[in-house]
Amino acid sequence: MINLTYAIRLTPDIGFAKFGVGLDLNLEFTPDGKLRDENYKTASQVLSIIRYVRYGKKNDDVYARIGAMDYYTLGQGNLLYNYNNSTSFDNRKTGLNLDIDLGKWGFESILSDFAAGGIVGIRGFVRPLRFSESAAKIPILNNLQVGLSFAGDFNDKAGVLKGGYNANNEFIVTEKRNSVSAWSADLGLPIVSNDMLNLTVYTNYTKLANYGSGINTGLMLSLDGMGIVKLSTKLERRFNEGKYLPNYFDALYEVERFRVIGGAPAGKIMQLESITETDNGWFGAIRADVANYAVIYGSYQRLDKTPYSGILQLKTDLSPKDGAYVLYAGYDKSGIQSESEIFTADERSHAYVEVGYKPYKFLIVSLVYHWTFLPERDSQNNITGYTPQKRIEPRISFVMPFDFGK
Repeated sequence: MINLTYAIRLTPDIGFAKFGVGLDLNLEFTPDGKLRDENYKTASQVLSIIRYVRYGKKNDDVYARIGAMDYYTLGQGNLLYNYNNSTSFDNRKTGLNLDIDLGKWGFESILSDFAAGGIVGIRGFVRPLRFSESAAKIPILNNLQVGLSFAGDFNDKAGVLKGGYNANNEFIVTEKRNSVSAWSADLGLPIVSNDMLNLTVYTNYTKLANYGSGINTGLMLSLDGMGIVKLSTKLERRFNEGKYLPNYFDALYEVERFRVIGGAPAGKIMQLESITETDNGWFGAIRADVANYAVIYGSYQRLDKTPYSGILQLKTDLSPKDGAYVLYAGYDKSGIQSESEIFTADERSHAYVEVGYKPYKFLIVSLVYHWTFLPERDSQNNITGYTPQKRIEPRISFVMPFDFGK
């Protein structure tokens, strides 16, 4: 017997001056119009409707956010790059970002998960020439920034090296590291900085504890075409030494942290263990904002000689501002060996496409195609891995931004 239900998703974004609250309400109704309350029986389920609470925005002098994190980057991205703490809707997490910039110095920070432990990261930075009244007046050089960062994953599954299932289908860990951590030093200098063009050159050194190290050198360029086209790009050369992976905590890290394949651990740390020779590589990214109409982002990285090292990220929003239709899409994939498998859906993929229209200004009727990851759990309710799940979801969304004050 099929239990038919109707779902309505409400995603209001409510702002109060610099404060903001993002909600995620999933309401399911039976054919006779009764609201199903199975999703709201515990305190944690009720609190899960609050997706995030924030003050300010990234790169403001003060920025704070608690809740879900979408593509968070720490500093130049050599430790955390486009990190997402809630890649699975069924296993969302509550974390914290706090960034403060006081002109001469400041810091960025992240805590990915209050409940189960996870990534802790912090980057402190100074603009040394601004401490001298005369040096602070030197063009270009007065913006020189020196940073020092630390990031580590303290989740008990982050460092699993060996283990297996017992007769009760419980995964027993026999060897692991207590955490996976790294530190980094970086240097960045804006060469050109004005309303239309920004060009920054940078370099950084990163050391993974108990493993190898790497140096990234590159440039970041942003262009504002009189408000019509905004373009930003990043290109860097990566010099890796020993067992080292750049951007270790990336967009798919929450999926890759711990998996079991063929009865053996196959998490992110095992990728480090499998490296047998030093290999260098390239990384490139581009983002375009076109006339408040479209946002397109893409990045790709690959090592020169290592197989299965390709990582692709694509995101787009082709919805015109105040337009009658919406079109969103996103796609991430890691472990790419050849370009022919880039769009093959498997455990390395995470994607969605949403197409819809707006019969009214704040009402969206859409169809969403998902590639997501369903958590697999053992008899002790521990997450042992993720299974790719395909789903087509009809959706009705009410998106109402409220702003009170400036």
